[in-house]
Amino acid sequence: MTSPKLAKVIMVQGTSSHAGKSVLATALCRIFAQDGLSVAPFKAQNMSLNSYATPDGGEIGRSQAVQASAAMVAPQVEMNPVLLKPEGERRSQVVVLGRPQVVVSAREYYQLKTTLWETVTSSLDRLRTEYDMVVIEGAGSPAEINLKEHDIVNMRVARYAGAPVLLVGDIDRGGVFAQLIGTMMLLEPEERALVKGLVINKFRGDPSLLTSGLGLLKEHTGVSVIGILPYFFDIHIPQEDSLGLPPSDSDAEGALVDIAVMRLPHIANFDDFDPLRQETGVRVRFVSTEEEFGDPDLIIIPGSKTTVLDLHWLQGQGLAERILAARRAGTPLIGVCAGYQMLGATLLDPDGVESLEKETRGFDLLPTTTTFLKEKSTHQATGRVTASRGLLESCREAQFTAYEIHMGLTSVQGSANSPFSVEYRSRQRIDADEGVLDGDGLTLGTYLHGLFHNRALRRSILEHVASLKGVTLPPSADDIDQNAEYDKLAAFVRQHLDMNLVYQVTGLQ
Repeated sequence: MTSPKLAKVIMVQGTSSHAGKSVLATALCRIFAQDGLSVAPFKAQNMSLNSYATPDGGEIGRSQAVQASAAMVAPQVEMNPVLLKPEGERRSQVVVLGRPQVVVSAREYYQLKTTLWETVTSSLDRLRTEYDMVVIEGAGSPAEINLKEHDIVNMRVARYAGAPVLLVGDIDRGGVFAQLIGTMMLLEPEERALVKGLVINKFRGDPSLLTSGLGLLKEHTGVSVIGILPYFFDIHIPQEDSLGLPPSDSDAEGALVDIAVMRLPHIANFDDFDPLRQETGVRVRFVSTEEEFGDPDLIIIPGSKTTVLDLHWLQGQGLAERILAARRAGTPLIGVCAGYQMLGATLLDPDGVESLEKETRGFDLLPTTTTFLKEKSTHQATGRVTASRGLLESCREAQFTAYEIHMGLTSVQGSANSPFSVEYRSRQRIDADEGVLDGDGLTLGTYLHGLFHNRALRRSILEHVASLKGVTLPPSADDIDQNAEYDKLAAFVRQHLDMNLVYQVTGLQ
């Protein structure tokens, strides 16, 4: 029997976290797809609180979902077989092939890694039989000598797949030459041999000023710089982790509506708010101290992996009191996922899923009780708005697409009406009520991530907030066409990266 033809591979590794691996991998996914190849992203292990639900209800890192979108394919769990979701006290939930398996400490996870290698390799092997090209992303740095013994995501993957490696350094942080040379020197000879090109990322200024340094890089590493990628502001790609969040004092010229998003220690899925930041006349601030709270026109409590810990953090920072006072004074308030759970009366945890506290008091702004469960709900969802008051007064019957990722079951007491009807979850027809909107329509809680990406709903919320303030927002610009952004990113990388060499080292030409 003839063995199946395996896809070509290329791997993007970095000298550190946030060096630009995810964005470059996203660009390569779109470039290869534009060139007629079927492409899959792959990251063996991702540590992130930004996750996404696949069409069949599995959970993967948000960056691999973004890369799949750039490649114009549906995300699947094999693209990110191991996802670590940090919790409090140096522990992480381990999600394997889209399903949570266990919560472990860092030391316990090292021991677990030996059993996960087969999952990593089988996932990569499957993708290589289903696609023409697999773009592999590393994690952190391949030169962390204290972690190499247990590596399942960087050079061990490159060696297994025989993948040519592009090594990315972030010049914006400074020390890029030391980053690249130091990383190469700490690699084993067989690992260095896999590195086929160096990439300098986030460059500002005149590239000719780097000329002498590029020669020294080649002299010390034996590898050429094949790309200098300028820093860009005009291409919109969702960020992978909270290092990509704007500073809490970010401003927008001429802002009419001020939105304060609580920057929880374990903030999750913060790209929910990207569409708000892109609206003319709207300022979004990520707030982590009482001093930064200010006088917002809308408050949002986002998702979190550790609801109870982050609720106590809000209380300890003095932010909970400020939120309650603002709401009593008429400021609208939205809670998403964990934020929704916090807005309720009581949080119950009989099995110690979230914390050691069996019962925790919430903000008591919504008539809900949340019970944390061992089973996680992960779904893509579609539905419609059923409320017609307050924040949602102008979008009744509007259709939405969203996704859910949570480990709590929230029950509603009394006659509170749900503002949303979910019609499909993970492709199954259900017609289920979702969320709570209080009597005056100014406190909204929901498990639905991605709601603000739905224009009619987003504009209803913003325009109502503006009307409460006595201002009028300018008309909404067209929503960002994410496909067009991927195309812009691909054109940008083609311009600044030696794609002929990339094609050569992958064996595609």
